[in-house]
Amino acid sequence: MTDPNDKSKRPGPRVEVIRKGPAAPVASRPVAPVPVPRPVGAPTAPAPRPASPVVPSPVVPRAPGSPDAPVAPSPAARAPRAAFSERAAPRGGGFRAPASPRPPPTPEAIAALAARERVPNRIAKGELEGKMKCRIWKKLHAEEAQRFDQAFTLVQQHPKLELTDAFGVVQSGLPVDEFLARRARAKKRDEVKKARSAVDAAPIDAFIQGLIDEKAELSIVLGERTALDVLTAVQPVAFEGERSGRVEKLQVVLLARRTTWEALAPQLDRDARLTQKPTPVARQPARRPVNDPRPMLDAIGKDVRFVLRNGLTLTQRLDVVGPYDVLVGGPAAPLFIPLHAMLSWAPADGGAPAGPAA
Repeated sequence: MTDPNDKSKRPGPRVEVIRKGPAAPVASRPVAPVPVPRPVGAPTAPAPRPASPVVPSPVVPRAPGSPDAPVAPSPAARAPRAAFSERAAPRGGGFRAPASPRPPPTPEAIAALAARERVPNRIAKGELEGKMKCRIWKKLHAEEAQRFDQAFTLVQQHPKLELTDAFGVVQSGLPVDEFLARRARAKKRDEVKKARSAVDAAPIDAFIQGLIDEKAELSIVLGERTALDVLTAVQPVAFEGERSGRVEKLQVVLLARRTTWEALAPQLDRDARLTQKPTPVARQPARRPVNDPRPMLDAIGKDVRFVLRNGLTLTQRLDVVGPYDVLVGGPAAPLFIPLHAMLSWAPADGGAPAGPAA
């Protein structure tokens, strides 16, 4: 009995074989032969030939006139070739020769161009030197150019006005007369400071310190009265006294020892009008009648006539000049007189007075 699960003994599927007739012959296409590359080898160099020794030929002297004599080179052939820059440039083009430097512009030419174009001197100088043109500068700096135009207009309207002052008028907005008055006062202040710094203050300071150390009783002449006191200290703008306390220096007209002043006072001339109402002292040193001590230096050792603001007129020998004060009367009876207390001073021999009042 056969096992149904045994696959090896089962019969395989039936295969039908179909047979066809003879196939027709197919013409074959011609195939081009494939070229075979040849091996490329390195070229072979020819074998070097042995160098033959060079034998120098003997030198045979030649006669100067013979046709075989060597010809000497000409001087033109021996000269080195000129550099390219030294050759003459062609007329139709080529490099141009460097231009000669311009002469520096004169101050007169710079000022004339600046006034004509109304620009700063530095811009006018630059144009004359071949730099930026004035018209280009005015386009690039329109605001500054407008201020310069206004300043030059003021200079044309006021010939005595300088360009720097014209700029001050433009910036301040003040009238020309008022601005010039302020400028004059400022200039006077600078002159006063310069004058004071040119004079030594040590002798006057030593005299005041000696009175303090001595504790001498002093007569301090003020505008309308005279005070008796002893100095205890000195400050930049005031004196310190035992009885009076702080006394401002601008109030002091004269200072001396009590004995010296009591002997001298009856002999002095007085102006009754100024005695009752002394001339006030301006706070600004530049506005005072006498503020420059330098002219007094030439009068040291000579008699000088002083007119003081409280009406006193005295003639004494000038001994010491300081930045703010003078000492007169000699070493035996010295008098201390501040410059702000003077209305005028003049040499006693008839010289011209210094100050608005005689």
